[in-house]
Amino acid sequence: MTMTEQRILMGNEAIGRGLVEEGCTLAAAYPGTPASEILASTVAFAKETDAKIHTEWSINEKVACETALANSMAGRRSAVAMKQVGLNVAADPFARATYLGVKGGFILIAADDPGPQSSQNEQDSRLFGLFAKAPVFDPSSPREAREMVTEAFALSEGYEIPVILRPTTRVCHARQNVVCRKPEPQARKADFQKDPGRWVATPQFLTGLHKQLNEKLDAIALDEAFAPRLYAGDGRRPKQCIVASGVSFAHSRELLATLGAEGRIDLYQVRLAFPLHKPFIERIRKSYDQVLILEETDAAIEMQLANSTIAGRTSGTVPRQGELTPDVIDAILRQFLGLPATPPLPTAKKGTRPSLCAGCGHRGAFFAIRETFPKGIFPSDIGCYTLGMNFGAVDTCHCMGACISQGAGFYHAYAADNGEFPTIVVTIGDSTFFHAGIPALINAVFQGARIIVVILDNATTAMTGHQPTPQLGIRADGSLGPQVFIPELVRAAGVRFLKEVDAYDVPALKAALKDADAFIRSPEGAVAVLIAKHPCIVEKKPKEIQPILAMAITDACVGCRACIEEFECPALRFDDGENRAEIDQNRCIGCGVCVHACPAGAIVAEGGNR
Repeated sequence: MTMTEQRILMGNEAIGRGLVEEGCTLAAAYPGTPASEILASTVAFAKETDAKIHTEWSINEKVACETALANSMAGRRSAVAMKQVGLNVAADPFARATYLGVKGGFILIAADDPGPQSSQNEQDSRLFGLFAKAPVFDPSSPREAREMVTEAFALSEGYEIPVILRPTTRVCHARQNVVCRKPEPQARKADFQKDPGRWVATPQFLTGLHKQLNEKLDAIALDEAFAPRLYAGDGRRPKQCIVASGVSFAHSRELLATLGAEGRIDLYQVRLAFPLHKPFIERIRKSYDQVLILEETDAAIEMQLANSTIAGRTSGTVPRQGELTPDVIDAILRQFLGLPATPPLPTAKKGTRPSLCAGCGHRGAFFAIRETFPKGIFPSDIGCYTLGMNFGAVDTCHCMGACISQGAGFYHAYAADNGEFPTIVVTIGDSTFFHAGIPALINAVFQGARIIVVILDNATTAMTGHQPTPQLGIRADGSLGPQVFIPELVRAAGVRFLKEVDAYDVPALKAALKDADAFIRSPEGAVAVLIAKHPCIVEKKPKEIQPILAMAITDACVGCRACIEEFECPALRFDDGENRAEIDQNRCIGCGVCVHACPAGAIVAEGGNR
């Protein structure tokens, strides 16, 4: 590679490239859309450039944050990447880290998901920055996200403070030409300087550390390097301005050009959303009578300006929820600028709801659970398998690992009435089990919950890009590590009933579920665990090694639609004209599980690999 070259990079790739180029020596993450590609890109660029950097898919975001912090405490540059709800998991170590500070630069990359596209909420990590008292950069494009990696490391080291870099989905997954440079290794050796008053920081030290933290933020808020950028108007609207950040700024600038208003009104881009530049705050208060603020997802900038002239989320000018898409911003700008409104867009046609892939092992597991316990309660979790709701086999989905704790809570609620309780079947994925399910399982066992936990083991973190789990023994960079087996963890948690079943084997699953139910209701009853195993079918290897059956629907089909409505495989469809089900051979992978879904026995496997 030459000293510099331009490449078209996705936002997450640009961030990963930035980490490598800026001499980051440890990058840790837990996968979650829209952040997943950041660590994978870091690994790829480190290999390409021979950069020395430790990369890891940590067991969860808290562990990732703590690992990276220690690297920074030893004087080396560190980064940790996660999605916005992952920051909740990392909140405990991160909120304390702002008090203690850092030595080597430390960046926490929190990829927010306005909309949301693939998250259980659309929280704004900029507000977490206000809460934790950490500076927050808010990029508007992939190229700017890359540039902000440089700025964030410099700010972090200059003020010895952790820094948040907060791209959103549209920045993470957009593509743009980005200048790629030769990495600049930091000539530093690990050198942890012992300082109990800082790194141990018992309560007697915290007031002083808090004072130092506040002084750092005051200094950053006066630093001209972080003042919002002004794209000045021509004076036609001297008392009006627009303040925007993140991708909302990019949309606003393009739309102003489309509306013929570019260069006619002052437009400010806020790049450091917290702490907001103090001279800028005063300028806005004194110079403008009307201020429009465009930011996602909450009123982080608006809150710091605290100005009654603001048209924003508090006034109702800007929606208080949802993504600020170009059409939403267009309507807001037209209203603020006094331009004619555009006709409303036609209502989008209703699409097909998401469904598990054809051949997904989770489908057989959910079908068996619902068929075995039609009146059961089914707490579940975050992952592809949340789609078990389509089968009536998922009743709750809260946050990573919550399903086991909720299952125990349901048991205690019912058992407290008269000792009777419904069958409670918890479903949790293998990666989620490693992430947050183990403490919950230990607690459920210790507290005497009588529930069935089904671990859906598809040997990957499928929903976020097929990152390996500890059970596979493959690290982020492809090197081999020791395998950590789920059955051994389950037994170590005190579980006395454990069975492993192929998720394709519906009869065996039903039998195991009945045995588990008998166990939890026996005098020695306790938590029962089933591991429903089948590799994710999106991976290439499972398709190569498993039998491929030739599936057909016979004349025994009575048109009851049970296979369509209760099994919901994308390869099954209904011919209304013929009043019968049929198989889409282009989508069918020949797993044969659907033979158990037809009450009339009309679906058959005609044998052999087709």
